[in-house]
Amino acid sequence: MIDANLNRSSEGLRVLEDVARFLLNDAELSQRLRTLRHDLARETESLSVGLLSQRDSEHDVGNSYRIPPREKEINMKTTSPRGLLDLVTANAKRVEESLRVVEELAKLPEISSVLNSATFEQARFTLYTLERDLISRISRRDKIEGMPGLYVILDRQFLVGRGELDIARQIIEGGARVIQLRDKQSKKGELLLVAQKLRELCSQAGVLFIINDYLDLAIAVDADGLHIGQGDLPLPVVRRELPIDKIVGCSVTTLSQATKAQNEGADYIAVGSIFPTTTKKEATVVGVDILKELKRMVSTPLVAIGGINQNNVDKVVAAGADAVAVISAVLGEKDVKGAVQKLVAKMDLAKGQCQNQ
Repeated sequence: MIDANLNRSSEGLRVLEDVARFLLNDAELSQRLRTLRHDLARETESLSVGLLSQRDSEHDVGNSYRIPPREKEINMKTTSPRGLLDLVTANAKRVEESLRVVEELAKLPEISSVLNSATFEQARFTLYTLERDLISRISRRDKIEGMPGLYVILDRQFLVGRGELDIARQIIEGGARVIQLRDKQSKKGELLLVAQKLRELCSQAGVLFIINDYLDLAIAVDADGLHIGQGDLPLPVVRRELPIDKIVGCSVTTLSQATKAQNEGADYIAVGSIFPTTTKKEATVVGVDILKELKRMVSTPLVAIGGINQNNVDKVVAAGADAVAVISAVLGEKDVKGAVQKLVAKMDLAKGQCQNQ
């Protein structure tokens, strides 16, 4: 029993470690999983020869080849992972169950002298946290993969009497990938109703819906994520309070702020103002070159913002922006859908030229 469950735990941990390493490219998570796997191996090193001596796979009544073909087919349909989240969950549970078995066996008088039950208990609790962190990263990665493209900030003060839903539909039909709701003037109760309708519209269209600044509102409407600035709640606090599958973006103006945001868990970094902008006259203009520098420094997706329009969007794409955020370049136009389509077309053209170089 000990041999079988140690093998299960080691195999499951290897799967989780490789997911973190090769699919998420997360050095910190893969190192934590590797450390746990190695610690368990060291804990049971003295038993290796004895465990191997007791192994008898050929006569194991639980060997899979003894399962009738029809039953085996049904088992595969009901237990096979349907995606990466299922794969991670299945292997985490396998390890947790195996550790619990060894933990209980280690309490027996004849085993307690060679195995410490508390070690396996602690390993199990460590894995509970690791499982949560893995699921969080995968869930957020799926959202981030849909972000590259045009990111439209739906600032209600720029609508000038136009309806939010109608404008949002035009934005979506034009080909934008993200809509952020921003309103620094209205009361939360009024904004809640607007956010709920926009959330439903974006969900149906497969477009990410982000709330600006308001953590409580993002949670209340089950938004895809929250965007914060340097003067808002600290990113670690936001990450702790948001559900684990929600993304967080952070605005920066300097290289050090960008590095700090990445280290604290930002899912994307908004850099700007790239150009002078009438939307935020007091904004610091950082220029296009900062995108090139950040592309070398951080692996977190970059969203360029500030003064971007049809005349310069190709420059920010060429500099390395993964997405481009705009307000007046879309909301300031009479034909919102057409404005979005033109920006998306110019971005696609610029990306194609970069790939051909």
